[in-house]
Formats: sequence, C-alpha cells, structure tokens
Amino acid sequence: MKAFDGLKCGLLLVLLGFVVQACSVLPPPAPAPVPTEPGKPRPYRVFGVWYHPMADARGYEEEGVASWYGEDFHGLKTSSGEIYDMHAMTAAHKTLPLGTFVRVQNLTNNRTVDLRINDRGPFAKGRIIDLSYAAAKALDVVRPGTAPVRVVALGVPLDGQRVAQTQEYMPLDYYHGNFTFQVGAFSERANAERYVATLSQTYDNVHMSPFHDGERTFYRVRLGLKTDLEEAEAFEAHLKANGFPGAIIVAE
Repeated sequence: MKAFDGLKCGLLLVLLGFVVQACSVLPPPAPAPVPTEPGKPRPYRVFGVWYHPMADARGYEEEGVASWYGEDFHGLKTSSGEIYDMHAMTAAHKTLPLGTFVRVQNLTNNRTVDLRINDRGPFAKGRIIDLSYAAAKALDVVRPGTAPVRVVALGVPLDGQRVAQTQEYMPLDYYHGNFTFQVGAFSERANAERYVATLSQTYDNVHMSPFHDGERTFYRVRLGLKTDLEEAEAFEAHLKANGFPGAIIVAE
C-alpha cells in the first residue's frame, strides 16, 4: 500500500521549505539537491529514499508488480490534490508525471485497462504501480492483491477526448545514456569551486553546473560518468554509503 496521506502532507511542507545553504567548509554536511529547472517536477523523499519524477512520460514502458489500494484511502487527498475515488480508473506511480494516462496489462490473464496517474506510490519494495479498486477489479487483481503487469505510457488526450483516442508513445531507451552524479549544491561559487578541486583528487569528471532559478544562481557539483542505468544506480548506492548521502543520478 502507498504511504499515508499525512506523510504526503509532511513531504509537501518539506519541499515548500526547501532551500540550499551556502557551505563554508569542505566537505559540506549532506548537501541537498537544488531546485529543478522550470517545468520539471521536484524530487521528493519517502522513508529516506529520494524519487525523481519524470518531466516527460514519452517512451515509458515497464514490467513489474502491481498492487491496489481502496476503502482506507477513499475520500482522502492524493498527491495531485484530487480526492481519491476508489471507483475511478486511476493509479499511483512513483515517478510518472501526474496526469499521465497509462495502459496496464495483467500479464497473468492479459486483461488491459487505460487509466490516469493522479497519486504517488506504491512505496512497498518491488512494486511499480498502485491501482485504484476499480482498476484492480477490472484487471482481476483484487483477490490476489498483487499481479505482474506491463505499464505503457499513453499520450495525454486533448480536452474532451476519450482516453481510448490517445496516441501511444514510441518506446525510448531510458536505460542507456550519460549519467552523472550530483553530490553538492552551493549558493557561493567559490565554495563550489573548492569542492570541485577537492573531489577531483579522488573522482573523475568532477565539474560544476550552474543553475539560475529566476532569483538566485546555485552551483551544483557533479562527478563520475556511467552509460548504463543499472551501473549508475550501483554507483549512486556506493556514493551514498561513502560520505555522500544526498547523491543523486542525473541524466545528461
């Protein structure tokens, strides 16, 4: 099941109060990610794990385990701000943009439904999507509780269009590319430059990436380079276990 609504409210307060502090010593204490570029969803943290919502669902396709949530959450506010309706065709996903329509296929019986992502979750390990009761019933997932599924992102329909009229995205390769790792963010350029110089003694491809949020400029420090997402995730875990608890993967 997904995290309780109270936890999501707490996350919202944390994100609204998020600021990047200037660091005067090296290394800085657990530097946090800086605000994202305009139009990109903010990362959020649940149970100590950072999740980075996609800016675009184009090409998304994934197989994994689906679960469902129902009466206990009926009438509560979702991450999108909507009120959860267990009888509507919706679902929760950790990183797909809120409002994305997806096609979900139960791989045990080939039943398929189209639904809309309007919430965040599931945060139970090994699950990729949390279905509403209505969606779970349509896919015959209510009784077993979980099922192997394939989830494919659909094009968001224009106002007045039915979900069935959406155009399915062409699959893209999200698993290969250039992945680097953000380990710090500074409001003072000199501090970022000193941190880059220090890290360059140990790591490759250490560089500074400035970002202006419209009011201030932040200086993000990144290092390393991987071309495979699985390798990138392993290196991210290595960094977190070796002095960089706030390290995140960045696709460049």
